[in-house]
Amino acid sequence: MVKTYIVNIRQLEEETAFQAALPSASSYRRQKIASIKNVRDRCRSLGASLALNAALQRYGLCEGSMEYVLGDQGKPMLRDYPELHFSLSHAGDYAICSMGNQEIGNDIERVRPGKLRVADRFFAEAEKEWLYQADLPEEQESRMFRLWTMKESFLKVTGRGMSLPLRDFTVFIEDEGTARLHQMLNDNIYYIKEYALPDIFQEATGYKISVCCMDPDFAPEPEAVLL
Repeated sequence: MVKTYIVNIRQLEEETAFQAALPSASSYRRQKIASIKNVRDRCRSLGASLALNAALQRYGLCEGSMEYVLGDQGKPMLRDYPELHFSLSHAGDYAICSMGNQEIGNDIERVRPGKLRVADRFFAEAEKEWLYQADLPEEQESRMFRLWTMKESFLKVTGRGMSLPLRDFTVFIEDEGTARLHQMLNDNIYYIKEYALPDIFQEATGYKISVCCMDPDFAPEPEAVLL
């Protein structure tokens, strides 16, 4: 099953909490964190490490003892557990990790106004048609970020990143929380799952989360990670 774990990085904004959590991270993660100057970004990076650790605990493992190798596209992989695939993302107050037994990509974004021009410029025609079927600007912005996280999660699962033009594949929204993907990059069938933040984070609004994988067996809800 593909599972997703979410950390609220505000738990780490106090220096004592940050320093208490830091030793649990692997040397690879600590080096990455040490290279980051912005305090909030350091918290996001550590939060992603904690989310990854929660995902690994399901397999009786811990992130602190992991060693990494870099794939062809520079994506870090677990050296001794190549069968475990993961994806990390962060935005605003949250960091997430998704893990499964096949290549996986995820994305979290905070809805922000004034971004519809991104869709106008880069999205496929069918996506723009669905986006502008919404009458209210707020709903259009919400739809834009739903599509954006789905498209980003697909870019990450392929390892192509932004080298793959966003118009070269199309996301079709189906039932609430699911979507299908039309792409000609390869013969694989990819599934996309949308998530809302867990109820324990109910004070937060305006976040969109998507996970993309060839495995259709997604956990029904993401799991909150508390320090």
